[in-house]
Amino acid sequence: MSRRDRPQHDLDRELISVSLARRRFSRWLLVPAAQMVVPVTWALAARVASARIWPAMEYTRVTFETDVALEHRLQVLKNPDRLVIDIEGLDLSSELADLPRRVQHDDPHIAAIRLGRQPANTLRVVFDLKAEMRPDLFALSPVGSYGHRLILDLNPLVPLDPLMALLESERAKGNAADAAGTRGSSADDRSALRSGSRPITVAIDPGHGGEDPGAIGRRGTYEKDVVLAISRKLKTMVDAQPNMRAMLTRDGDYFVPLAQRVQKARRVQADLFISIHADAFREARARGSSVFALSESGATSAAAKWLAKKENNADLIGGVDLDRRDPVLARTLLDLSQTAQISDSLKVGRHVLEGIGTHNTLHKANVEQAGFAVLKAPDIPSILVETAFISNPDEELKLRSGRHQTRFAESIHDGVTRYFSQNPPLARA
Repeated sequence: MSRRDRPQHDLDRELISVSLARRRFSRWLLVPAAQMVVPVTWALAARVASARIWPAMEYTRVTFETDVALEHRLQVLKNPDRLVIDIEGLDLSSELADLPRRVQHDDPHIAAIRLGRQPANTLRVVFDLKAEMRPDLFALSPVGSYGHRLILDLNPLVPLDPLMALLESERAKGNAADAAGTRGSSADDRSALRSGSRPITVAIDPGHGGEDPGAIGRRGTYEKDVVLAISRKLKTMVDAQPNMRAMLTRDGDYFVPLAQRVQKARRVQADLFISIHADAFREARARGSSVFALSESGATSAAAKWLAKKENNADLIGGVDLDRRDPVLARTLLDLSQTAQISDSLKVGRHVLEGIGTHNTLHKANVEQAGFAVLKAPDIPSILVETAFISNPDEELKLRSGRHQTRFAESIHDGVTRYFSQNPPLARA
């Protein structure tokens, strides 16, 4: 029988329980240094500084962060479905020993995590899965505030389809309208049906997420949290608009690579892509809202160039396996002429800038341009909205406030509505 097909109890016999490992580790700590005899490999063992789990329906990510790179091996086992990672030279720190307790009962993919010591100073981590998964295991070099990271992504065998999710949401909304007796009751709905216009789809992209917190305010406010809150409110407003619907590129605290955000918008054939962010600068007095579009010929200001570079680093901070990027997608996003897309993006950007200016000071009176990777869909008008400066204490309070989050969402929604009233989308082939 191959090791892959061995039953769980065989594997369990190879595992040393966490409690035994803890007791052994504690006894070593109590031995006086002069009497301690430790093999060289153990003395030089790496320690996990942090172990994190980011559960989501789209995928679950597990991150091990250490001060040195880790040698690792991955096994996929069946009956039941399990993943086994053997990590060489890794010490069983308290941070790592606590990892099994961090598995949430509603994690869509992980049932449990078990730890055990193997020969040759190797730590074994076993993931009991709720279903068969496609694992991606890769290492990342230090970047920003992070050290070396070993990342495990657990992906469903059948990826979630954003188009199907959008259609299911539409069906549920229609059923709710039927039950309430309100379908087709508004004049706008009847007008839209008579004109034969199709639904307008808006892709809303909450920036950052998961491993990538974005900017952090002085009060400890995370950009990834406030932009998700604003994006959800904006989605609710768009969905309530006759003949309009919205899709979120992420609807939880997990990271989505920049190219995948664009892919999702193209998959649902979005008529508009809006990426929501909260700006930051080294000086606390910087304030105001901004709107950006893509540029093919350089940034319109040094600040726009700096911001685009910072936002484009999200893949490095959030954690993307750069060796597995899709070269076809890269060519699609980078090589196609985007003159028409940029022209439309500037139009909608001006409407949104006018709308958001009714709620907050404007940092710049015009739509700025730079080479934002997330705005490079060649066939979708795309803008990036910096709602406010999270590094400004007053604007950080606004971003934390549910009332002001609603006002930000309303002002963006007003600008989008004005744009589409003047620029109705063309019929699709």
